[in-house]
Amino acid sequence: MWCHVAVTNVSDDGGLARLAAAVDAAIPDELRLEWATHVARVPVLVARQPIFSEHGRTVAYQLSFRSPEHHPELASAWGRREHERATEHVLAATFGRADLERVARGRSLFVRCPRAYLTGELSLPHRPDRLVLEVVCNEPPDAELIDGLRRLRTEGFRIALPAFADRPGQREYLPFADYVKLDVRDLDVEGEPVVRAARAYGALLVGEYVEDRRALQHARELGLTLFQGNLLARAGVLDRSDARPVLP
Repeated sequence: MWCHVAVTNVSDDGGLARLAAAVDAAIPDELRLEWATHVARVPVLVARQPIFSEHGRTVAYQLSFRSPEHHPELASAWGRREHERATEHVLAATFGRADLERVARGRSLFVRCPRAYLTGELSLPHRPDRLVLEVVCNEPPDAELIDGLRRLRTEGFRIALPAFADRPGQREYLPFADYVKLDVRDLDVEGEPVVRAARAYGALLVGEYVEDRRALQHARELGLTLFQGNLLARAGVLDRSDARPVLP
């Protein structure tokens, strides 16, 4: 279906407003209804997994990308743009919709943020009171990334380092970290040295991938105080399609 709209001079704000009004008026009512029906039945999904204190209290949530056709096991093959789109989806489904507290419940929300969000190329919701930025630290940070982390910390954001294993270059991120996540499945090998390095700058240590009681107990013995994993609670999937989008 084609809709003819006469285009006039739109070099000023008034012209843009008139053009927008003309385009809006040209859309048939039946097409509007069809689009509204489509949007209403498209799920807006996000996975949420609790992070617990050593006493079993929920202190934060990890948010992850989900969609009806998403297969989490394929995410390891994603490129840069796929990871950016996943983060964009998670942020839009939570901070981009009304009633954020239905997701947050008064707690912090951990979201994996690719480089473009850390350097300012892509924008973040200004909610340092809720949003904790997970920074993948597989490669040493360059000057642009360090500047971005400094800026974000100045703005009040907290930083988390997932999958910390004290590999070359990872320690350079530690001065910016409020949380350091350790895979409890790896603590049997070099547990104490890795834990000692992770807490060098005073970060809170999170044991992730807690799948059995033995690993949980060992992580506690090493001094970890926050825990996340399927033994404690599996990730649940929330549908945010009924929450009203919030305009920027």
